[in-house]
Amino acid sequence: MAQTNVNIRMDECVKRQFDLICTELGLNMSTAFNVFAKAVIRRNKIPFELSVDPFFNEFNLERLRNAIANRGNGTITKTMDELEAMSADE
Repeated sequence: MAQTNVNIRMDECVKRQFDLICTELGLNMSTAFNVFAKAVIRRNKIPFELSVDPFFNEFNLERLRNAIANRGNGTITKTMDELEAMSADE
């Protein structure tokens, strides 16, 4: 079977960690990617679930940015919905 080269870009730290795990499994990175590719072909899908962590949505990230920006000045910001929810809990 003819072979071909595939170039993949990834973060340097991710590469090092991936390479260490592959080595512990007795594989090299090329073999690991081939195992992955064959699993995709066999199952006709990515062989694991892909999902988004709901915590890291844009609304929460913006609130985190605001909290970080205001952390030193004692400012606490709440939305009207949050204030109403707080008063409803009392």
